[in-house]
Amino acid sequence: MSFTETALLGALAGFTIYLGLPVGRLQTLGPRTRVALAMFSVGVLVFLLVDVLAHGFEISEEAVAEYKAGDASFAHAAWLTLVLLGGFGLGSAGLGILERRLRTRGAVAPPIAGGAVDAPAAAEQQMLDAAGAQALRTGLIIAGAIGLHNFAEGLAIGVSAQAGEIGLATVLIVGFALHNATEGFGIVGPLGNVRPSWRWLALAGLIGGGPTFLGSMIGYSVSSEPLELAFYAIAGGSILYVIGEIWQGMRRYGHRELGLILLSCGFAAGVMTDLIVVYGGG
Repeated sequence: MSFTETALLGALAGFTIYLGLPVGRLQTLGPRTRVALAMFSVGVLVFLLVDVLAHGFEISEEAVAEYKAGDASFAHAAWLTLVLLGGFGLGSAGLGILERRLRTRGAVAPPIAGGAVDAPAAAEQQMLDAAGAQALRTGLIIAGAIGLHNFAEGLAIGVSAQAGEIGLATVLIVGFALHNATEGFGIVGPLGNVRPSWRWLALAGLIGGGPTFLGSMIGYSVSSEPLELAFYAIAGGSILYVIGEIWQGMRRYGHRELGLILLSCGFAAGVMTDLIVVYGGG
C-alpha cells in the first residue's frame, strides 16, 4: 500500500466522524432525548478510555518484561512508564486547568447598579450566552480528546500499511471508521439545548477526525513507541476529564435510569466496532 493510498484511507477513516455531528443541529430533541444522546456519548467515551489505557499499559508492560528478560535497559522501561503517567496527568489535570482559565476569562460581570430598566433581562441573556459558549468549548475539548485517541489509531494504520500488512491495515481502517462515526455523537451529545453552527461542526470534526489522517501519514513514515504511548496516555487523561464534565452536567436533568441504559448502549457500540478490528487480526 503506497503512502498516498494510506493517507487517503486514513482520511476516510477519520472523517466518518461527520456522520454523527449533524445531530447537534436538530431542534426537535426533547430533554429526555438530549440526556440519552449525551449519556450514549459517555458510554462511547468510557470504551475509548478503556481502549487507550489498555494500549498504553501494553506498551509499558512490554518494556518492563523486556527489562526483566535482559533485552532492554531499566532506563528504557522507566522512561516509558514516566511517559504513561505524565501523559495521563497532562491530559486530565492539564485540561482541568485550561478549562478553569477559559471559564474565568469568560465570566459574566454583574449588571451595573442604576443601569437601564431592562438590565436584569440583559444580564440573564448574558448568562445564557456564557452558558452556550461554555457548552461549545466543552464540545471542542471533547473533540480534542477524541482527536488524540484518533491520532494514535492513525499511527496504527500507517505502521501496518508501511509494513505491508494490507489486510490488517484495511480492517483497522474499517473498524476505526465505525468508531469515528459514533464519536460524532460524543461531541454533540453534551451540548444540550445549544444549537451549533455548521462552521462549529466543521471545526469540531476537523479537530476530532483530522488526527486520524495525520497519524496515518506519520505512522507510515516514522515508527516511534514513545510517541504512540504519549498520545495514548494524554488521550486517556483527557477522556477521563471529559467524562466527569459530561456526567456532572447531565445530573441536573434527571432521567438517571434512561441515562445509564444509554451509557451501556454507547459502551456496547464501542465494543462491537472494536471486535471487528479484533476479528480481522488487529
